[in-house]
Amino acid sequence: MRRGFAVCVGLILVLSNGLTWAAEAAGKDRLGRVVSDSVLTDYRGASVSLASLKDKPIVVLAFLGTECPLAKLAVTKLNVLAKEFEPRGVVVVGINSNRQDSLADLAAQAKEQDVSFRLLKDAGNKLADAAGAIRTPEIVVLDQQRGIRYVGRIDDQVGIGYRRETAKRSDLKIAIEELLAGKPVSVATTEVEGCFIGKVREPKRGAEVTYSKHVAPILQNRCVNCHRPGQVAPFAMTSYDEVAGWAETIAEVVEDNRMPPWHASPDHGKFANTRNLPDDEKRVLLDWVKAGAPEGDRNDLPSPKSFTDGWQLPREPDLIVNMRDRPYDVPASGTVRYQYFSVDPKLTEDKWVTAAEIQPGERSVVHHVLVFAKTDSELRKFDGEGAFLAAYVPGFMPQQYPNGMAKLLPAGAKLIFQVHYTPNGKATKDISRIGLLFADEKSITHAVMTSEARKSGGLIIPPNADNSRHEANSPKSPVDVQLLNLMPHMHVRGKSFRYELQTVDGRKETVLDVPRYDFNWQTSYQLAEPLSIPAGSSLHVVAHYDNSENNLNNPNPKATVRWGEQTWDEMLIGYFDIAVPRDAFEASRKPSAESKTKAPGSFLPPAILKQVVEQLQQLDVNKDGVLIPSEVPTKLMPIFKRLDFDGDEKLTVEEVRKAIEKKR
Repeated sequence: MRRGFAVCVGLILVLSNGLTWAAEAAGKDRLGRVVSDSVLTDYRGASVSLASLKDKPIVVLAFLGTECPLAKLAVTKLNVLAKEFEPRGVVVVGINSNRQDSLADLAAQAKEQDVSFRLLKDAGNKLADAAGAIRTPEIVVLDQQRGIRYVGRIDDQVGIGYRRETAKRSDLKIAIEELLAGKPVSVATTEVEGCFIGKVREPKRGAEVTYSKHVAPILQNRCVNCHRPGQVAPFAMTSYDEVAGWAETIAEVVEDNRMPPWHASPDHGKFANTRNLPDDEKRVLLDWVKAGAPEGDRNDLPSPKSFTDGWQLPREPDLIVNMRDRPYDVPASGTVRYQYFSVDPKLTEDKWVTAAEIQPGERSVVHHVLVFAKTDSELRKFDGEGAFLAAYVPGFMPQQYPNGMAKLLPAGAKLIFQVHYTPNGKATKDISRIGLLFADEKSITHAVMTSEARKSGGLIIPPNADNSRHEANSPKSPVDVQLLNLMPHMHVRGKSFRYELQTVDGRKETVLDVPRYDFNWQTSYQLAEPLSIPAGSSLHVVAHYDNSENNLNNPNPKATVRWGEQTWDEMLIGYFDIAVPRDAFEASRKPSAESKTKAPGSFLPPAILKQVVEQLQQLDVNKDGVLIPSEVPTKLMPIFKRLDFDGDEKLTVEEVRKAIEKKR
């Protein structure tokens, strides 16, 4: 989750699919090249010459930046390598060649990330040009004669569009070990992924497109909401010098449609929160970069746009709930599994929610947050969730329901925060929170409900399958309703997702198509206008999964993948919000005459029991029909123990059925 253009360029550099720089063309032709002496400046202002390192058998030049997320993550790994190889004469030197990074920026980075190696400024990118460096983080390894022996990445753990639990190959470490042993480097070039070095460029004279007149207005309207101090983006887009240093990176992510982060096909549906960059504006940005990023006349700059830094809701929230009473510690590096926090807002009466906004405590590490409301009686789910309430992803604006529409938050409900953290190279703390707006219940004409099309028990994705297709249907609506938004949900093997409206007369209509699903963006697609859905209709969803080696996010292409809450498992849920007439909603909440006359042993509705059985089957690893503690995730053990009536540490469907009926 780390930042963006229009909504976080840096995050997309770390987490979304995109182009990579081919090492074949840019690395091999540099092997053997001798890098002459260069005089650099450390962040304290002192001059440092590479010649002073002539006694070192190996010099590792690490081209870094203070804001590029991949480069910041690289610092943690370089700290470890520098300490490990220092006794053997290897020296690691961090080189910053970005025009937009000052010595003060380097000093701040050295302090914040506790940099243990030398961090030097390459003014005018002279050393970067001599070494042929293009990206950050890019590694160039020199032997004692200062010939280039290795060009590439540190390892393959993190790149554009993926973040593995561990690296499959530690390329830099292997290269150093081989050189110290007097051997040739077995893999001398690897792909480099990350941000372009912000090199000094000579702008084209007489260029028609300039920053001041043409580019600044686009950035202000599309990007500055995130790209300003204190917001989620890694750098600000409020000045020419900063933007010019990022020009080539901006061009790349825009041209490849990685930014702005919007994945819905324009062929189906119109959405209120669309972030598409119009083709004419895209062309302006690309032409400007191609012309060398000229500044133009500063008198042409637009007036600064004002932004709200606090709550984006129409007014101050009626209720603010923190995810917990103490901060959660986010490590500097590594992969953090989804975190779940349960909070009791102590509601003694029902509340109608007309708008909700989630605010991350530390935007730089919070990738997304989902909040669910769950009552004690909701035992039908084993995934720690409940009724979907609100979502946050970088750049997401809170949704306010139309007049007369609201979600019911029942008295006694608990809020479940699902938080996805992405470390950024600096250990930090987070307390995210949600703000809610309430309405007078007398003003509510329609209840907003979150429904879903879900496939759990039958979700089986074969090993090495690159396009495994699966489908699911939502329940048919018994009354006329209005469709408000849609939010597809899969995990890292998710490839595409499509919603189709199926009416009682057999008509089919695609209401949302996401041809390139990206797990890193949990987007709620808000319809520009509510869509009327006649009674008897349902939503049909079609999802495809890539469980092959081509999917760099894939933790294990050889595994048969089934339903589960962890990212290495999979899900197929098509969430959607509908507005239901108030009278129909109230009627649905009242116990039916049929349920009142049922015998205690038959109270549990068959549909609920079926879902319970499906969930148990997914957890039942050895498929013997009985759950044991070793098959149950740690987070679900309290539920397991509560349902295990006889205390034999075995859980059967019958025990679960009795427990639910007893609770009811």
